[in-house]
Amino acid sequence: MDVLDDLKSIIGDTLGLGERARALHAGSGLLGEIPEFDSMAVVSVLTAVEEHFGVQIDDDEVSADIFESVGSLARFVSAKLEA
Repeated sequence: MDVLDDLKSIIGDTLGLGERARALHAGSGLLGEIPEFDSMAVVSVLTAVEEHFGVQIDDDEVSADIFESVGSLARFVSAKLEA
């Protein structure tokens, strides 16, 4: 399983980015960088991540740091999968 590729698909689908999703990479910024990535998008992406990867993300685990970039989100998800 490639967490980064799966997350790029999840983000692209959730935000309706279309072809722009193909340009996402580990260094791609999320919060403040993608106009569609607002507070509602955070909730939608977290829900999609929980469903896709079969993990549970508690509210107290969520911080802006996780959504700094696609890579930071991938590291967070990978850590959840290893736990």
